[in-house]
Amino acid sequence: MKTFYFAVLLLLGDTATAAENRVKPGEFIIDHPTLINLGFEWLIDGDDNRNAQVSVSYRKQGDREWKQALPLLRLQGERIYQDQGVFDVVSPNMFAGSILDLESDTAYQARFVMSDPDGVSGQNEKIVTVRTRAEPKPYAGGRVFHVYPSDYKGTKIEPAFEAVMCAYNYYCGGGDTVTAGRPRVKSGDTILVHAGLYQYHPEYYTGNRAINATTPVEGTYYLTANGTPDKPIVIKGAGDGEVIFDGNGNFNLFNVKAASYNYFEGVTIRNSEIGIWAGTQFIAGSKGLTVKKCRFENVNLGVFTNYSGSSDFYIADNYFIGRDDPNHLLGWIGNFWARFDGVEGQKFPPLLVSYTAVRLYGPGHVVAYNYVANFHDGIDIETYGNPDGSHAIDGPHYPPKEYWDRRPVAIDYYNNYMTNFHDNAFEIDGSMHNVRVMRNMMINSASQPFCNQPAIGGPIYWIRNIAYHAPGGSIRMTNGAPGVLFYNNTILTETNAGSTANTHWRNNLMLGENSAPAIFSVNTYTNYSSSDYNGFRPNPGAAYSFQWNSPPWNIPVDYSALISRTGSALVSRRFATLAEYSQATHQDRHSVALNYDVFVNVPSLDAQDLANVQKLYKAEDFDFRLKPGSAAIDRGVNLPNVTDGFTGRAPDLGALELGQTPPHYGPRP
Repeated sequence: MKTFYFAVLLLLGDTATAAENRVKPGEFIIDHPTLINLGFEWLIDGDDNRNAQVSVSYRKQGDREWKQALPLLRLQGERIYQDQGVFDVVSPNMFAGSILDLESDTAYQARFVMSDPDGVSGQNEKIVTVRTRAEPKPYAGGRVFHVYPSDYKGTKIEPAFEAVMCAYNYYCGGGDTVTAGRPRVKSGDTILVHAGLYQYHPEYYTGNRAINATTPVEGTYYLTANGTPDKPIVIKGAGDGEVIFDGNGNFNLFNVKAASYNYFEGVTIRNSEIGIWAGTQFIAGSKGLTVKKCRFENVNLGVFTNYSGSSDFYIADNYFIGRDDPNHLLGWIGNFWARFDGVEGQKFPPLLVSYTAVRLYGPGHVVAYNYVANFHDGIDIETYGNPDGSHAIDGPHYPPKEYWDRRPVAIDYYNNYMTNFHDNAFEIDGSMHNVRVMRNMMINSASQPFCNQPAIGGPIYWIRNIAYHAPGGSIRMTNGAPGVLFYNNTILTETNAGSTANTHWRNNLMLGENSAPAIFSVNTYTNYSSSDYNGFRPNPGAAYSFQWNSPPWNIPVDYSALISRTGSALVSRRFATLAEYSQATHQDRHSVALNYDVFVNVPSLDAQDLANVQKLYKAEDFDFRLKPGSAAIDRGVNLPNVTDGFTGRAPDLGALELGQTPPHYGPRP
């Protein structure tokens, strides 16, 4: 009898385990569409053994043939933690991922098929139709107002005004009555600004609009009218010469926190701490801001919002020129950089005179084809802390559904030319799901150009980026940063993933700059992180070249080292050679050792060469393409949507496929 009861208990236990391992599809989420990418999330229950998968295919609406995309990334309880209430986020049981490089303003069908060897409880297939976003443009049928500088003497096109605020509002001026001005402009209207210098003196109390036509004391253009996605309110250079908005040293030049779907094109914004201020954390912010073909000079922040409700910005084809030393690379911290204090007039630590060119929060933003130089950071997502609706101390540790529209998801940074930073070219800190950083040229970063400090969910896609001259190393990963995918990047400095989980490397080139002994060093809290099909050039004479630290192999996940100083330490594993590392860890078993001779013209650099480490290089002086027949050719693995159209037996390693036209970096003609 006891044997019978024991058998029943075993059977019940096996049934319960099978139920927990079987996947049950839950809510399906479509993220904000961007111009060329679509992001999706699929919540689940079960699949405790992490062997479920979601395959993805897509096609233009009306086409017959389906194309394969990358599978969705599995997320399951990854922990992001920083003490003192900064971060404590736990990833839900879910899948997430993106379909990449689509055509803008085009309807696509996307198909998702969930599978699990343990079975699927419920509907395992989803087919959705989603339209990519159109590039914002002025509305052709709107009213047009003309603005001329106060000293203009020629014939004016009517209706004509002497200042932008006089056209934007019914009333403008520099005294008390300025706050009585209410918007004249409506959705679809365009203000054409004619060539000249628009600079005011808010230190004077005056009704003379030649002296001040903004606000007293501040000298700020407060824009408060709302456009729509199809009918933005436009401030655009008229095309008859350079239009310069000069803040005359003020704090903030344009404030659009209360103005959604406003649009700037073809103007210069300079001499202000914040060029365009679009939002403030927990207070207010705008949606749908467009900034195209503009120039920012002598600013601390170019375009800035850290309001979670800001969404769907489009910032493209601009020049952002910061105030930092244009002749020397200089880091902001550390004894290595302190030695340059006083050399050729340099100051260490450097002043924060240009913080960030573009700094954003919220969903759906696109920042593409910009030139960014001479800032502390280049293009950032605001670190922010726990996303709205969650709390690092009191919980919950992931936002409930009513806050999902405020999550920093579906964000694109692509085809930007980035140079000369005290810290990072890109920071995706604080971002959650479906963040895509693709095809950027990152040259001259004192610290790590690929910054994930921390990512808080994933996937974060770093795809086909080039990083050169980064004497502080390539990658910053902190606080358990999970869900980061490095695909087909050319990384010409050492990689040290200091604190991560569920992170994966494929098809990358990683060649050293002598910033650290190891060419590839990983600290991961999950034994399902992975790396393979990469090319490495270890530093000659290094004591060890590879490091893979994780929990003991029989423990899938252990975050105790992250959340407690007394927690179990990760097992440290160091290896002198690629062969030793691959054999011991089963990582990078298809990867190869190679050297700088794989490139047409890219010299190796030495981060310890003090005579040259501060030199600033130009990408156009090099050729990052691969030589035919080199060790990086045909050594990759096929990644749908990433390596499509590869020219040989298999994809090449690195950012540039042999025989394909290299990307365009920076503003388009």
